[in-house]
Parts: sequence; C-alpha cells; structure tokens
Amino acid sequence: MMAAKVVTIGFLTLLLMIPMMLIESLMNERERTAGNAVEEVGQKWSGAQTVLGPMLTIPYYTTQHSEKSGRTERVVEMVNILPDSLDIIGDVRTEELRRGIYESVVYRSTMELRGTFVLPPEVTLRPGDPDFPLEDAMLNLGLSDLRGISEPVAVEWGSTQKTLDPGIRHNELLNSGVSCLVNAQPLAEGRTVSFRIRLALKGSGSLYFAPVGKTTTIALRSNCRTPSFTGAFLPANRQVTDSGFVCDWKVMHLNRNYPQVLTGSDRQEAIDESVFGVDVLQPVKRYQQSMRSVKYAILIILLTFVVCFFVEVLQRRHIHPLQYLLVGLALSLFYSLLLSISEHTSFGLAYLIAAVMTVSLITCYMAGVLKLRRTAMAIGGLLAGLYVYVYVLIGMESYALLAGSVGLFVILAVIMYVSQKIDWSGRDAA
Repeated sequence: MMAAKVVTIGFLTLLLMIPMMLIESLMNERERTAGNAVEEVGQKWSGAQTVLGPMLTIPYYTTQHSEKSGRTERVVEMVNILPDSLDIIGDVRTEELRRGIYESVVYRSTMELRGTFVLPPEVTLRPGDPDFPLEDAMLNLGLSDLRGISEPVAVEWGSTQKTLDPGIRHNELLNSGVSCLVNAQPLAEGRTVSFRIRLALKGSGSLYFAPVGKTTTIALRSNCRTPSFTGAFLPANRQVTDSGFVCDWKVMHLNRNYPQVLTGSDRQEAIDESVFGVDVLQPVKRYQQSMRSVKYAILIILLTFVVCFFVEVLQRRHIHPLQYLLVGLALSLFYSLLLSISEHTSFGLAYLIAAVMTVSLITCYMAGVLKLRRTAMAIGGLLAGLYVYVYVLIGMESYALLAGSVGLFVILAVIMYVSQKIDWSGRDAA
C-alpha cells in the first residue's frame, strides 16, 4: 500500500510537469511580446545609433586601361582621410515610453565632435593639381538612423560655417549619414584644419562610436542608472550612481586594425568591429527571474508531496491522490500568478503576493483535509520557507550553485532523518 502511494506521488509529480511546461511556454511568449513592443517603439522613435566619423573624402583622377574599349580612360577615385584627433563630448538623457503595459527606454543626446585633420604622409596633394579637385572634398559623418536627427547639424570647418545635408557622397565605407562640401586646399598647403560638429541625436537601445581618430577621446554623461558598456573597448574611467553615469574612453589608432587613409570599402568590416559604446536598455529582469523560478518548480512540488506523505503516514491520516493533485495544481498556479502580477509591479512584490496566496490556499485546504490545524500550519510554514529559499537563489548569481547545493543537502538530511521513523516494511503493523 505504501509503495503504491509512493509510485502514485511520483506519477503525479511528473504529470504536473505538463502545466509547468505550458506556463514556461507562456513566459517565453510574454517575453517575446515585450521585446516586440520595445522594438516597435524604437522603430517609431529611432533605433540604435552608431556615430562613425567624420571622414574627409577627397576625389582624384587617375587613368586606367579599359579592356572593353582598348583605350586608356580617365576615372574618378576617392580617398578617405580620417581625423588626426577626434574628441566627442556627449550628454545622454533617457526617458520611458509605454506601449500598453510594456516600457521602452529611449534617449535624447546632444554631442559636440571636435578635432583636426592633417594631411597624412602617404597622401600627396599639390595645390592647383587638376587631378585633385580639393574644392570638391566631402566631409561625411556616418549615422545609422537619420530619423534620430532632431536639429540641423552645424559644422565649423576651419573658419567656415556650414550645415550638413542628408546622404553620404562618394564614400563606400558609410551606409547612411550626413555630408557637406568643404575646401581641402589648406591640407595641401600643409596646414591643420580644425572642425566642430554640433549634433542632437535621438535613439533607443544603444549609442555606439567608431574610433576613427588617430587619437579618439569620448566623454559621456547620462541619467541612465543601468548602463551596459559593450563593444571593442571598455571605458578607461566610469562612475555609475543612482543618478546616472559618467564615463570616458581613449583609443589610439594603434588599437584598431585600419590605417588613417582608406580607399574603397575593403576596411568596412574592420571599422564595424572597432565600434564601442553603451547600451541604455531598461533591464527587464522579471521574465528572466520568472523563468529561473520555474526551474525550481519540481523541487517545490516534490518536497511538498513528501511532507504531505510523511504527515499521512506518521499522523495516520489519509490523503487521496486527487487531493495531492489539487495541491500540485495550486503550486503550479503560483507561477502563473507570479508572471501576471510581475507585469504590473516589481518582481519582489509579485513573488510575495503569489507566495502568500498559494501558501494560504494550501494551508487552509490541508487543514480541512487533515482536520489538524497545527499540522496544516506546519505544512504552510515549510512551504513558505521553500519559497523564501528559492527567492534567495533567484537573487543570487555568483553563489547560486553553492547555496543551492548546500540547501539541497540539508533538505535531504532532514528527509532521511524523518524517514527513519517510518516502518517501510510494514512489520510493526503486522
């Protein structure tokens, strides 16, 4: 009889994994829905931004032999010169937009890009050379999403004031951005040309930069309290507080895999691999935490059944398999409550509410089944302790495995101790 009950409990435990799998699937679906809502807001506001440049694109004429016509033709090629120095100072202000019950973090940024251009030794420019129309040089600034530009982009090129226009011209390294005509004649005369660009840029998700300067320094300030610094380079200095973060980078041309002078698009992959920056996504941990809690469902269900079985044997009370199943369904419903409540409040409060509801329901039910109020209260207390233990494990990262292993060892020791009081052979009853 006792063996049959043990087998029945094991079967019910496995059977209850079916609703748990359905709940886990529901959690995945809700997480995808939240991700789609955030992505939709980003598409309407502006997506992740990557600032690449500025680059100075200078056209030049060269001759090449045409196999088709058999004649030598004069063609236009482009050479891209990267800045000798690039200093970016930015202020990033985040704000929350809602799509239904979901929140999406977007940002508004104001940046100033300063730097200088000098003529690299490998480029020879001669004033007045007809093969180098320096007055047709283009200053290109790559931006990944032009919808984020919220104000006209003004640039100071030496002593000249200009406004950048949409579109990249004569540059195969940049996919989208803004540009304007500049005079590169001072470079041919051996002079250094300074520039300053004022940029107001909206975006969502992340803000990245490419270290195109021979020396690139970037300083950012933001009210985002949960930044994630990613990319090819981490900040040299950073400070994250409850009011936001301050960080700065310094990258030299020796730290990247492309030179100061570029032609064609053969180095585009190397440039893409060198980008770095910060993610300003709102950390939506409730779904990950809910998923982690589901991993412990079989532990809570099985241990609750074990406690009920010990009470049934030691207190000489009968608990029907259907009553075990109802208790198991109540334990499974906890995770559905946790998921639904956590979408409207913090995960900790949602966990507390769902745990109190589940423990209260099972305690009252067992009090009616066993007709033993103290025993039912003890079962409720043990179940509450299990929920507290799992909540602690969910909140831990580095020591979760250690705490879990020690906790399971203690639980197994208690089960082994209590099981000594049970006559498994049935000889005492005989």
